[in-house]
Amino acid sequence: MSEVLVERDGHVAVVTLNRPERLNAISGPMLEKLSDDLVELDRDTEVRAIVLTGAGRGFCAGLDLQDAASGSGIGGGGGMPASLELRSAPPVVLHGMDTPTICALNGGAAGYGMDLALGCDLRIASENAKLAAAFTRRGVLPESGGTWLLPRLVGWSRAAEIIFTGRTLDAAQCLEIGLVSRIVPAERLRDEAMALAGEIAANAPLAVQASKRMMRMGLSEQFPDHVHHVYLQLLPLFRSKDFREGITAFLQKRAPEFEGQ
Repeated sequence: MSEVLVERDGHVAVVTLNRPERLNAISGPMLEKLSDDLVELDRDTEVRAIVLTGAGRGFCAGLDLQDAASGSGIGGGGGMPASLELRSAPPVVLHGMDTPTICALNGGAAGYGMDLALGCDLRIASENAKLAAAFTRRGVLPESGGTWLLPRLVGWSRAAEIIFTGRTLDAAQCLEIGLVSRIVPAERLRDEAMALAGEIAANAPLAVQASKRMMRMGLSEQFPDHVHHVYLQLLPLFRSKDFREGITAFLQKRAPEFEGQ
């Protein structure tokens, strides 16, 4: 079977890392397939929210160390490939997507897997979830966005402690410092993630995507520049059919039916 599975449920897509016998450890083909699937879903106007999760009892154990040790996997043979297209790497693709992403953290996420989880917009954790910043314990650094993401999510001091020590955080610790928004029973994780995705997908998709785009740009902009860019995003939204539908539905006291136009 494919190492990455994609399902559709209305306007929500579910992407599942599918190497459960290796706790969904990352292989080269998995990285390529994941990037391709995410790019395709982000371009699909029918997809308004994406849930990323793992098959089996783990989310993602990071890079496959067994393959690396044998010389056949990522990092094997003494390092990374001589040529690496970072623009198409999953963490970069995740960061650039306008479609909202939700990580349904079903189990352990270590190394690369932790960075993938942090790269999603929202994280819901099962009681069994863990985030393991095991990079320095393996002789590397967070290679897939963690050094950029973690300080922004929890602040410099907490990020430094987690990364420098290579610490593993259980679900309760992740919730305490804001790395996940809620913890749910394992058997309820998918339902809760799908309900949240559905709530997002029920809103005007152009407005949701513009909001995410502006949040991303705001990370590196001065406030006056950001306000100007927000205004430019508003102009096409004011002319959209969905804006008129939102106003009409409010006045008629009914649920809006957005079309993404």
